[in-house]
Amino acid sequence: MKHNKRISPSQVGRKLRAQFGAGILVVVPIIIAILILVWLFNYIDNIAQPVAQSLLGRTIPGLGFGIMVLLIYLTGLVATSLIGKRLIRYGESLLARVPMFRYVYTGIKQIMEAFATPREGGFLQVVLVEFPKQGMRAIGFVTNESRIESGEKLLNVFIPTSPNPTSGYLEIVRESDVIRTNISVDDALKMVLSGGKVSIQEVTDKLGAQS
Repeated sequence: MKHNKRISPSQVGRKLRAQFGAGILVVVPIIIAILILVWLFNYIDNIAQPVAQSLLGRTIPGLGFGIMVLLIYLTGLVATSLIGKRLIRYGESLLARVPMFRYVYTGIKQIMEAFATPREGGFLQVVLVEFPKQGMRAIGFVTNESRIESGEKLLNVFIPTSPNPTSGYLEIVRESDVIRTNISVDDALKMVLSGGKVSIQEVTDKLGAQS
């Protein structure tokens, strides 16, 4: 006879608070980024359109957006230079003094760097993990490996949410409980971002072999 495990109101409250807090950590940076981009577009467009009107006698649709994209590209170009890297490090040291922003910015930055440079201190391998319950599999990225006293290997696996891979879950699982793959981080990321619309044959083959 099965007994349903009762969940106390305090446990429900803690779980709701944790989920709400995780949601804030994901949503707030995205909203801030969108607001900044919208403000930047409007600011540039309000300056550029009058100039285009005076020089060409008409406005140019999308001029502000084009200039904004160019500025973002040039910023990235400068950021990859030696001087740019020093300026960014200095700016990050200032931001690190802001408690709430420090954790949000650092966490997202580390995840994005891991996706961008998988071979340089990023994700070690793409695996399939039984998640969120028995009989279901999720794409995971191995971030670290360790061994316990018995000699068994444990894997730290980051399981991203779809379609936003900057949030997710950290699972510590036995090596024997994961399915290792030869899928590249780029291909796995495409599948996550597309919500599964971009399928990978190796995933199907691996799961088929397990059934």
